[in-house]
Amino acid sequence: MTAESEDELPVVRATDIAFELTRPEWLVTSLWARAGVGILGGAPKCCKSWLALEMAVAVASGASCLGCFEVGDAGGVLLYMAEDAAPVVKARLSGICRHRGLDLSTLPAHLITAPSLRLDRERDQARLRACVAKYAPRLLILDPFVRLHRIDENDAGQVSALLGYLRELSRAYDLAVLVVHHARKNGSSGQPGQSLRGSGDFFAWADSLLYVRRHKGQLLLTVEHRGAPAPDPVGLALNADGDVHLDIIDSAEGPPAPSNEPLRDDALDQAVLAALAPAPLARTDLRAQLRVRNERLGDTLTRLAQAGMICRAGDQWAVIDSRFPHP
Repeated sequence: MTAESEDELPVVRATDIAFELTRPEWLVTSLWARAGVGILGGAPKCCKSWLALEMAVAVASGASCLGCFEVGDAGGVLLYMAEDAAPVVKARLSGICRHRGLDLSTLPAHLITAPSLRLDRERDQARLRACVAKYAPRLLILDPFVRLHRIDENDAGQVSALLGYLRELSRAYDLAVLVVHHARKNGSSGQPGQSLRGSGDFFAWADSLLYVRRHKGQLLLTVEHRGAPAPDPVGLALNADGDVHLDIIDSAEGPPAPSNEPLRDDALDQAVLAALAPAPLARTDLRAQLRVRNERLGDTLTRLAQAGMICRAGDQWAVIDSRFPHP
């Protein structure tokens, strides 16, 4: 048998691939895959950068993110915050640390202070690669995508090339990459990731996707993953009482039903059908209108769908036959 040529691609039998059972699945449990690449997206002024900084503090310290999501693989963090001066970033990180009972000076958090970083240029790609190799972070945060290039964000070929570089960087250095990106002004009513501005390659590229939007005057965080179930959406609020930080507020899907007035299953079925009769609704809107617990609503939607009474289209539920009686 002849030795492999340098021009041949390396190949291994699937059964011979070694499992790395000691590696955690998550960088931040339920929010970000370990060594995953992805997008933190949303409209302007939706606290995307604040959420990125909260994740930076959590990963660098090992403390839970937002006081709720456990860190699975703590380590160094490298940030490039193109729209904020370094002293502003330090002040925000320090405030988050104080609120969480942490000391920024003890954390392995580093900030790239270059005035510009154009990752469509080979020179800047090499500079970022060298920086990652030197500081060996667990998480790289790039905020925002629009300041990282001079390409056409609607050109799939150009976008794919830049994102491909970030994917390769992730694999080469066992690194999680979080890119902050804007949503379109008139976003899609389907999956949140499809509302991202520019090419559909952004959504296709992401292993993990966090999407922040305003819903009935409240910040709503929705999570999507390529290879894992997503948690329910949660409500966020920027708390300026003392050190500015993000807080999780009561479930963003709406208030729970009063414990002393639970709806019977048959009554809840009819209530759901009545709510959907005028027009399709998202699960968040259904729960807010019916004031029912999320688990019960999920069971009801499943039961009605299996009975052929309702169906799901995107993130909305609709009545298949509007002739069902109202309660």
